[in-house]
Amino acid sequence: MAARIPPVNRAKRKISEILHRHRRPHYPKPFPRPNEPHYKTRMSKDKSGDKSAKDSHYATLRRAHRDARRERGEIPTPRPDKRRKMPADWKPPALAPEQVLLYGLHTVRAALDNPERTVIRLSVTQNAAARLELGEPSSLPFPVEIVTPQDLDRVLGPDAIHQGVMLETRPLPHRKLEALSDCPLILLLDQVTDPHNVGAIMRSAVAFEAGALITTMRHSPTESGVLAKSASGALELIPYIQITNLADTIEELHNLGFQTIGLDSEGPQPLEDTFSGEKIALVVGSEGKGLRQKTRQTVAALARLDMPGAIKSLNVSNAAAIAMYAARQHLKA
Repeated sequence: MAARIPPVNRAKRKISEILHRHRRPHYPKPFPRPNEPHYKTRMSKDKSGDKSAKDSHYATLRRAHRDARRERGEIPTPRPDKRRKMPADWKPPALAPEQVLLYGLHTVRAALDNPERTVIRLSVTQNAAARLELGEPSSLPFPVEIVTPQDLDRVLGPDAIHQGVMLETRPLPHRKLEALSDCPLILLLDQVTDPHNVGAIMRSAVAFEAGALITTMRHSPTESGVLAKSASGALELIPYIQITNLADTIEELHNLGFQTIGLDSEGPQPLEDTFSGEKIALVVGSEGKGLRQKTRQTVAALARLDMPGAIKSLNVSNAAAIAMYAARQHLKA
């Protein structure tokens, strides 16, 4: 008499038979296509390394499939110069005096929305154009060129985070100090040279509604793609004024009714006790040297930022943000 199989084991055997009949093939379709290679050999684990031979086999199939599509013209063939150049190989292009290259999605979007910005040409990848929501290129008032990321790398350099977009523009129009007479808060920089710091300060200045950011023409960054990218759109929202002589500008601000205060770690009193009047002009020096002697002698007052912690000094962009916050608190009161 044959032994009876328990019901539980019969159910397990039935499930196993169903799964075996409907098991997926080892290699996925859509391989092969006509006239394309097809490998039927089952690959085993390669004991010589961590990667399996099956992984290498799939890579071979993908490459063969890609090459066949290129031969049929379904995908483009990369140019020989597609490889990104190393920083040592790259040289910046020679720009005209009235030419500025902006890059980055936020920076370019802000520039396009600024009616005072004159646009010459937009170079953009297909993906970046979709993210910018530009619409039809023919409907735009400036030429649009569809490029590859490698095209932008060759112009901007391998270190530029361009996000697939570059805008060729003219510099923003110059502003005069007389136009700032109604601004309650202005920020001046005394030879802050790093464009990343100036860009961060510019963002804070926009956040605290400063009327302008004033720097010197020498030893300060000019309007550029690096500065605009660090400012993340703030360059289009605040006047960036470059002057010849900082001391003369401070005197002119005195005539316009501003109280000028220079930030100095050795200042005689805390910043919050120094404010007076309804118009404040803060002067911030570089991280290394601070304010120059001529600037110290010209400002109406020197003040310090008191720090309760063990570290008594801050990055110049952080110090500027704290000073503008304190000035706003005074103006609000």
